[in-house]
Amino acid sequence: MTETMWRCDQVRAGRLYNRMMFDTREEAEQFVRKMQQMEPDQMFSIEAIEAKQIWN
Repeated sequence: MTETMWRCDQVRAGRLYNRMMFDTREEAEQFVRKMQQMEPDQMFSIEAIEAKQIWN
């Protein structure tokens, strides 16, 4: 496991709709591209976070 994880938040109408975690930024970006084709009304953000913030 890497020390950095990539959090991808999906927001619809100003509310958090879904949150996914990825091992690499490329995986997160690929997910966003696919979802934007199926759900164009959603906003996405990708953020790097330390794995220790998720698991102790």
